[in-house]
Amino acid sequence: MADADERRRVIERVRERVTPDAAEREAMRSAVAALTERVEAELSDLPVEADVVQVGSTARGTWLAGDRDIDLFVRFPADLERETLERYGLDIGNAVLPDGHEEYAEHPYVTGEFEGFDVDLVPCYDVGDGASLQSAVDRTPHHNAYLEARIDDDLAGEIRVFKQFLKGIGVYGSNLRTEGFSGYLSELLVLEHGGVDALLRAAADWHPPVSFDPENHGTGSHDDTLVMVDPTDPERNVAAVCSAENVARLQHYARGFLDAPRAGLFESREPDPLAPAAVRAHVERRGTTPVAVVFDAPDIVDDQLYPQLKKSLAGVRGELGRRGFGPIRSTAFADDRAVLFVELAHRRLPAIERHDGPPVAVRGHADGFYEAYAGERDAPDERGGGGTPPETYGPFIDGNRYVVERPRPFTDAVDLLRSDELFSVGLGAQIESRLADGYDVLVGDDVATLCEEFGVELASYFDPRP
Repeated sequence: MADADERRRVIERVRERVTPDAAEREAMRSAVAALTERVEAELSDLPVEADVVQVGSTARGTWLAGDRDIDLFVRFPADLERETLERYGLDIGNAVLPDGHEEYAEHPYVTGEFEGFDVDLVPCYDVGDGASLQSAVDRTPHHNAYLEARIDDDLAGEIRVFKQFLKGIGVYGSNLRTEGFSGYLSELLVLEHGGVDALLRAAADWHPPVSFDPENHGTGSHDDTLVMVDPTDPERNVAAVCSAENVARLQHYARGFLDAPRAGLFESREPDPLAPAAVRAHVERRGTTPVAVVFDAPDIVDDQLYPQLKKSLAGVRGELGRRGFGPIRSTAFADDRAVLFVELAHRRLPAIERHDGPPVAVRGHADGFYEAYAGERDAPDERGGGGTPPETYGPFIDGNRYVVERPRPFTDAVDLLRSDELFSVGLGAQIESRLADGYDVLVGDDVATLCEEFGVELASYFDPRP
C-alpha cells in the first residue's frame, strides 16, 4: 500500500479540481433564489398550504464543479388528492419553466433550463418521515435534511472526491442502465467512514454482502451485495440498485488507488471507436462466431429500456446455451437501434444431440422414458443390419441409465434466432413488440457493420477492462 501522505496529495489535487469556485457557487445561489421566488409566487395563488425546498447535491454543497443540476421539490399537504397534486405540480412547473417539458417517473414533473442550469421541479407530499410515503419522491426532502445536519465543508469536499472517483471508474449513477452508486449513497458511505481515503481502504477489503445501518434501525433484511439501510426509512436499502459487478469494480479500483495513487483514476475514460477492419480482425483472431440481433429501439426512457434489454439478452443467451451453442460473453446496447450481441463458441452443431434418461433402476420414470422413445421399433431379434438410419438412436443403456441420441431441432444458431423460437425466450414486452415489427441477424464479421453507430461499445467489448 502506498504511503498515506502520497494518497492524500492525490486526493487534495482532485478535491481542488472538482470543488466549484466562488463564481459558480454564486451563480447557483442566484438561480435557486430566483426559481424559489417564482415558485412561491405560484403557490400563493393556490388554495392549499405548500412550500418549496431545494434538495440534492447542490442543496448540500456536494456537487461537482461543472455540474449544472438544480432539484426543487414542491411539498403539498399529505391529505391532498394525488390527481390534484399532479395537476398543481405541472401547472407550477410549466409556469416557472415555460420552455421546459414534462417528464414522467412515478408521477409527472417538469424539467427545463434556467440561467444555464438544468432544473427539475418535482411535486411531492409533505410527510412526517421517510417511512410514511405516499409516493417514492416523498422521502427525498428527508434525505436532504438528514445529510445537511451532518455534512460540513470538509466532509463535502471528501464526498466530491469520492463521487469523482466513481465517475472515473464508470459506476456513478443509480439509473437502471448504470446500476451504480447514487449521489445519496455516495454521501452516506463517506459519512459512515469519515473520509474518502478511509472509505477506499475499507472497500478494498469488503467481503460482500456488506451492510451499513447508520441509525441502527436493526429492522428488515435485504438480500443485496451492498446494503445501506436508509436512515430515514428502515425498510429501504439505498444501495439496492447497485449491481454486484459495480461493487466489485469499486473494490478493484480502490485497491489500485491504494497501491499506486494517481489522478488518472478519477478521470472518465472512453475508448476510441473501433473501425470495421479492427472488429473483423478480433473475430478472426478469436475464432468465435458473434451474432447480433438488431432492431429499432423502443421509444422509452432508459430506465425502462435497459431492464428490458437485459432481460431479453438473458433470454436469448440462455436459449443459445441450452441449445448447445456455447455462449462465451454477451452485451446489449442501444441508440436509434438496439442490439442483443452474443459471442458463440459454435455456430453449427451436429444433427443429433445426446439426451440422458433416468437410471434403469428407477422403474416408473425409466419405463416412461423408454416407452416414449422406443415407439414401434422392431424387437431386438427382428432387427436387420441395413435400411434407413433412424431419426432417434436408442434408447440404449449407458452406464446405469437409458440414453437416446435424438435429432437436434436447430443445428445453426442463426436459424434459431431467425425463427419464431426467438419469441419464446422471455423477452421484455416492448422489445418483443419491436422484434415482431422486424429485425436483422448479423453473424460473424458482419457485426463490423455496427461500427458506425456502436464503435465505442464494440471497442469496450473487444478490449474488456475491470
